[in-house]
Amino acid sequence: MRFGTGRLLAPLALALIAAPLTAAAQGPPKVYRIGFLTGSGAPTTPPLVEAFRQGLHDLGYVEGRNIVIENRWAEGRYERLPELAAELVRDRVDIILAVATPAVRAAKSATQTIPIVMAAVVDPLQSGLVASLGRPGGNITGVTLFAGPEIAGKQLELLREAVPKLSRVAVLWNPANPSNALQLGETEAAARALRVRLQPVEARGANEIASAFAAMTGEGAGGLLVLADPAFAAHITQVIDLAAKRRLPVMYWGRLLVEAGGLMGYGPNLPETFRRAATYVDKILKGAKPADLPVEQPMRFELVINMKTAKVLGLTIPRSVLTLADEVIQ
Repeated sequence: MRFGTGRLLAPLALALIAAPLTAAAQGPPKVYRIGFLTGSGAPTTPPLVEAFRQGLHDLGYVEGRNIVIENRWAEGRYERLPELAAELVRDRVDIILAVATPAVRAAKSATQTIPIVMAAVVDPLQSGLVASLGRPGGNITGVTLFAGPEIAGKQLELLREAVPKLSRVAVLWNPANPSNALQLGETEAAARALRVRLQPVEARGANEIASAFAAMTGEGAGGLLVLADPAFAAHITQVIDLAAKRRLPVMYWGRLLVEAGGLMGYGPNLPETFRRAATYVDKILKGAKPADLPVEQPMRFELVINMKTAKVLGLTIPRSVLTLADEVIQ
């Protein structure tokens, strides 16, 4: 049996007509709005936003096409966090990425329905942010910095190896950050085991950092451990300048602060943490519930040393410490 050419072309013509009609019916892709909430600010926040954005890009998200990131930075002023979180809720964002315990708490108080992905939280379990790491419950999950109290001991041990005969170490901590109290307790326990005298010094923001340095050097501290806190990150230039002025070797929590001019950093790779946080955002936007997504703990820690800063301090880092470093900034 033979068919005419017209009968063969008819289905094709109908398919060509139907394709644009179907695309038109589907409409443009949904643009998800993601709130980025942190108590910190420049210079450390932009690299973390970029790492988060890159993580999303690797998963197929493009800012301006199918996602929009709404940034809210408190610049070290934690009292601003509740209002910044409320702004994101009023703006009806689809999800909130909250950085560190104060921001997560502010977001949690602002909404029990919008999913919250946390990043750079030291211990979400003891802080009461999740019911358990395996099954968080509620609307919060994400990536934690916590991998056990031994990290405080490792930081002290590395600082003492870098500064021979170090016997007294000051600890800069922020009582406005609940996780700092947990970190301080772990550090005090590590100091007793290492027979290092510890001098806790409080600072809540830029106006207290200078007096904190005066107090620690006045008591004869030979080194300093800066606990992980967005307020200190927001004023890292001030901290680094004061440490250089007083020739005080400082151990920080991570790479970004060392790249900014700090002497040493030991902890998880923060940019990688934020790229991992992007995977949580992706899963939740695709339908997963935060309550069912286990909290992820860091698997790898890195030691970064800034030799330029060591030279400014007049400090010779022993080769035994340099060989342990994942990166040495020359």
